[in-house]
Amino acid sequence: MRTVAGVAGLCALLFVVGCSVVENKPAGGKPSAPTDTSGWGFIKLDDKCSSPDGMCIGRDGYIYLSMNNKNTEFRDPCKIMRITPDDKLEDFSDLPPHPDTKICSPLGLGFASDGNLYVSDNQLFVKDAKMGTSRVIRIVIENGKAARTEVVATGLNMANGLACKDDCVYVNDTTLGSEKPMPSGVYCFKISELKADAPVKVTGLNDPHFIFKVLTQNPDPLYQVGANGLDFDSKGNMYVCNFGDAEVIKVTLDKDNKVTSSKSLAKGQGMLSCDGLHAYDEGFVLVADFMGNAIFMINTDSGAVTKIQKNEPCKKPDCDRGCLHAPSECIWRKKKGKIYVSNIDITYGPNVRHDVHTISVINFAAGD
Repeated sequence: MRTVAGVAGLCALLFVVGCSVVENKPAGGKPSAPTDTSGWGFIKLDDKCSSPDGMCIGRDGYIYLSMNNKNTEFRDPCKIMRITPDDKLEDFSDLPPHPDTKICSPLGLGFASDGNLYVSDNQLFVKDAKMGTSRVIRIVIENGKAARTEVVATGLNMANGLACKDDCVYVNDTTLGSEKPMPSGVYCFKISELKADAPVKVTGLNDPHFIFKVLTQNPDPLYQVGANGLDFDSKGNMYVCNFGDAEVIKVTLDKDNKVTSSKSLAKGQGMLSCDGLHAYDEGFVLVADFMGNAIFMINTDSGAVTKIQKNEPCKKPDCDRGCLHAPSECIWRKKKGKIYVSNIDITYGPNVRHDVHTISVINFAAGD
């Protein structure tokens, strides 16, 4: 999940082998005809697999997945897993615990042009963690396997959505102060400056790596949550989710990563929040609405919002059938015609934690 909740409230809330695939009748979920929650396909996770979050697709076609394990972080160490082309879940890499909290708390992740996998470590999900202790971690890939992990950036408050473009890694920091409206935003790091023996340390709004500021206007403490999902389309447009204002912002950058324009692409229109996000060249982004237990599609030209799937806050036995339950990220596996949804399964807002952990799988064919 990618929320702050007035930071303190969220912190108070706040794998792996043996997972199995449950095959149910496909739900439909096409943009022209959203369906109800009956008969979804889903991946049922092992009891040690709790709180799945960020996802990205590698060149190998696997979905790489942050297993945050917020619910059992002191029992089950977090890690990066991956979903195989035939929907099996397998381990990929352990992650380095923070020297102070002894916990790593992964959210966003993405492959960069150097072939390595970068992961945001959101320490404010960890009990008693302090502001300024979140990190960016690099998993060095050799011959398709995780060879080692390196901490390459520090000083973030709530490292969150992460995306890569050209020779840079971009990371959202979900809170950058307590003033109202609440500031948050995007850091940009050149891969060449991310060194394991000398990690970059950022310092907030005035840091030279800080490129885009987001202000969350919603005064509700539950919605004091800023920049979350982050992604780029092939044209270089950057899309940033403002969770608390249920808004997706479209940003253009020049060759030096300076903002040349930004606009609110979509706000509200049925969305209660905007958490994880992925952009597609078919002309849309997919957004996970954590507070609304829904998945939406937004046209990247017009800003039109289409509901793909939605259900009321999950209760048993619906959780056992894989309905949306605090969805924090969704990703489209185009070749399979399916959207995979991380249900982070924590108690927050309308959502109540259940000891049933799933990744929902929704049939989706753009344009149908």
